Formats: sequence, C-alpha cells, structure tokens
Amino acid sequence: MGEASFREQVAVVEELLRLVANVVRKRGRDILSDFDITPPQFQALLVVADEEGITMGELCQRMYLACSTATDLIDRMEKAGLLSRERDQQDRRVIRLQVSPRGHEIMKSVLEARRRYLEGVLAHMDPGEIKALTRSLQQVHQLMSKDMVPA
Repeated sequence: MGEASFREQVAVVEELLRLVANVVRKRGRDILSDFDITPPQFQALLVVADEEGITMGELCQRMYLACSTATDLIDRMEKAGLLSRERDQQDRRVIRLQVSPRGHEIMKSVLEARRRYLEGVLAHMDPGEIKALTRSLQQVHQLMSKDMVPA
C-alpha cells in the first residue's frame, strides 16, 4: 500500500471514529437525561465501579479532571446518593470512593438502555461483520491503550 493510500485510509478512519464518537456521545446524553444523571457523573460512576475504593487523586487522573472539579462532582454525586466517601482504614487521611446501591442501580439501567440502542443498530449488520468489528475495535483499543505512538 502506498504512502498516500495509507494516509488517506488513516484520514477516513479518523473521521469515522470522530463521527461515531459524536453519535455515541449524543445518544448517551439523551439516555442519561431519562435517569437524572449528567455525563461526567455517569463517567465517574463507571470509573469508581471499575475500581471500588479509588481515591480522589486517582479519580482525577483517570478522568483527566482538576481536583477541584472532581471534588465538586463528587460532592453533588454524594448528595444525590450515587456514591459515598469512606476513610481508608490504614491511613485515615485517605478518602476512598464507593458506589452506593442507588448508583449501581442507575449505572445498570443506563448501560441496559445504551445496549438496547446498540442492539437496534447492530441488528442491521451481518453476524460476521459484527465479529469483525468487535475484533477490530478490540485491537484498536489495545494499541491506543499502550500509548505506543506519540500524538
């Protein structure tokens, strides 16, 4: 494959990823509006659920947020009953975050709604195409997660 052809394909892939990400973001906001939760709150729930007991500093790093922004976000989420702060047993200065039962319930409902939407989209594709898409997305995610190539 020639250099120009490869660069053209890269440009097409970048545009398609951007377009898909925009649709996912919009549909995700639409779904979240039915659950009285904001996109940053939902993202924080996913991060905390993935790593129960995460500290505020770790959450800031994972979400690429300033600590003051994350503190405001967590304050609102705690007031809404979505998660709780708990002192670390070994080091009382450390605050750990836990998703509340209500937070788990909302997260489960939102993910179910998002998957129903995606089922409707993927129903128009051949099962072989879905498998190929899955493999390709897994590979792209794996390569991007390694931070192999500087931006």
